[in-house]
Amino acid sequence: MTDRPETQAPAPLGPGSLTWRYFGDTRMLLVGPRAAVLQNMLPALGQGVLDHSVFFSETFARLKRSAGPIMNTVYGAERSAETGRNVRDYHREIKGTMPDGSRYHALDPETYYWAHATFLDHMLYCVETFIRPLGEAEKRRIYDESKVWFRMYGVSDRAMPEDWEAFQAYWKRMLDEEIVAHKTARYGVGYATKGLPAPPKVPAPVWRAVSPPLNAVARFITVGGLHPRMRELLDLPWSEADERRHRRFAAAVRAANRVWPLLPEAVRYMPEARRAFRKARRTPRRGQRERIRSS
Repeated sequence: MTDRPETQAPAPLGPGSLTWRYFGDTRMLLVGPRAAVLQNMLPALGQGVLDHSVFFSETFARLKRSAGPIMNTVYGAERSAETGRNVRDYHREIKGTMPDGSRYHALDPETYYWAHATFLDHMLYCVETFIRPLGEAEKRRIYDESKVWFRMYGVSDRAMPEDWEAFQAYWKRMLDEEIVAHKTARYGVGYATKGLPAPPKVPAPVWRAVSPPLNAVARFITVGGLHPRMRELLDLPWSEADERRHRRFAAAVRAANRVWPLLPEAVRYMPEARRAFRKARRTPRRGQRERIRSS
């Protein structure tokens, strides 16, 4: 559980932040399930999902229910803290016993921060892979924004690294020493080797005909978006030729960025981000002088 009283949430992030600019960008989908899989590779978090979630029986429904509130913790403006506390409260009863007899709780500060850190990593990886390189000052700025975002949840921040340099050390330690090939994570990427499950209303002969290219794309996006350490632990094959193809794919996406701002906002941003940008354009905050950017 949290180990100290909640503190008042800081002012929420707004349209001048880099997090607003990038977290709701639809190009984040090109990374695949990197964040979700990484979350479940922390033993306590993976066990919590295994014991309490409908992830196994209703995978896509569970992901859809989770994505909206997380997005609104970033894009909810004056309601971000309320949304964050609601997200936190969903996890109050997620607790139990690990296989070794130790106890876990979703609101343990180290466990809860790990889930948040995977979203930060997901965003940084996507921006640098599919959008543009980030300078060190921009990375520090995004990390500082992630601290504001995390505090919207109203949980202890004792596990949160102080600055960008400390976060980098934290991230390396977690990948090197803490993550494992938990059953939940293996399930989450099972389709990458076994193929996508047939949709309920699609006849078997039709699915057999159309599934091979879909499976190839799903594998390419999923495995390509994982950190090499994740592929190693999860035994997901990825050859040098695969890596070259993925780099060419990323380069092609970056090359298309010249026309990206010309596309409709409905193409470029998730619904939560679009609503937030529209609202910010209608009612800019008093004193705000930064140009509201949605590209």
